[in-house]
Amino acid sequence: MTKVEFFRHGLTRADAQAVADVLDSPFLTSGAVGRGVELQLRQFFDMPAAMLVNSWTNGAVATLLALDVGPGDEVIVPAMTFIATSNVVELLGARPVFVDVAPDTLLLQPQAVASALTPRTKAVIPVHLYGQMCDTAGLQEVLSGRPDIRVIEDAAHCFEGLRNGDSPGRYSDAAIFSFYATKNVTCGEGGAIVTRHAWLADQLVKTRLHGMSAGAADRFKAGFYRHWDMDRLGVKANLPDLLAALLPLQITSIRDRLAQRERIAAVYEEACARLGLRVPASAPGVVHARHIFPIHVDPALRDPLITALNERGISVAVNYRSVPATTYYREKYGFVPQDFPVAWQWGEGTLTLPLYPGMPDEAIAAVIAALEQSLAQLR
Repeated sequence: MTKVEFFRHGLTRADAQAVADVLDSPFLTSGAVGRGVELQLRQFFDMPAAMLVNSWTNGAVATLLALDVGPGDEVIVPAMTFIATSNVVELLGARPVFVDVAPDTLLLQPQAVASALTPRTKAVIPVHLYGQMCDTAGLQEVLSGRPDIRVIEDAAHCFEGLRNGDSPGRYSDAAIFSFYATKNVTCGEGGAIVTRHAWLADQLVKTRLHGMSAGAADRFKAGFYRHWDMDRLGVKANLPDLLAALLPLQITSIRDRLAQRERIAAVYEEACARLGLRVPASAPGVVHARHIFPIHVDPALRDPLITALNERGISVAVNYRSVPATTYYREKYGFVPQDFPVAWQWGEGTLTLPLYPGMPDEAIAAVIAALEQSLAQLR
């Protein structure tokens, strides 16, 4: 029996050497290495500002703080996402307003956002779920009469994704990425924010580090110490150079690794079509980042299928579900499945197959064979 891991990172000895080089430098926390990666990110996304953070979550909190989101405000989020998307809104005392997703792509739709707007709406957080970009250009169109509403892209799954040739951040106030252990670009824990706005970048420099005007490395620039001040609240969200050192080579090679992800996804899609399994549709003009490969089965079949695949040596996972269906949100706001039927049904029947660059052909074949055998056993 071939055992297949759910995920395997692609970090190399060259990445390990980059970390060792930081250990030989004066600064282990945010310093010259991080600034170099931020320059690399600005060039990759063709954006004027990029800031490293220690997680998507803290980066989102820092962004919401910089935009003065707080009690009394509403932030529109999709019902199908990771819990962090709405949790950051709750943490600041604002209210997440959930909107159901499109039944084919599982993405937040501009017209659905338009229907959820109220005078209290302060921001919208579209999620590029599984690596497929939302229609952020269309979202800007429906928000054209509300310049007070900010758009913050949750691009945690979508570092290399495109829509009609545009990267995340092109039609929003900010896009936030994740460098968590299983992401397409990883440093174990980390993230980044890109923005088109100089004024927002100025505020983010503060809100990602306690509201301080200068971090440790910046206070010792040019060999002279300078004092710092604090003129607003912030969080501890800066990324240390020890972790930033793992990023440069991955950013450089991301397109090559995407080609590997696309090849595996194409094999899986052919098998799913043959087996009658549903997968999210891809919208026209999208370059899918292929962060993970989710499938959907009858909810009554999902957990037995997970067990059957595990027994055949295949590691699978349930990554995302309907957030309003979780205990916290259900008990606080009284949500029921009928409130968000698309997200609910998908979340109850989804599971994720293994997919990572460098995945051997025999492992891909083993996943498909185990899927065929398990479905034949259970159906």
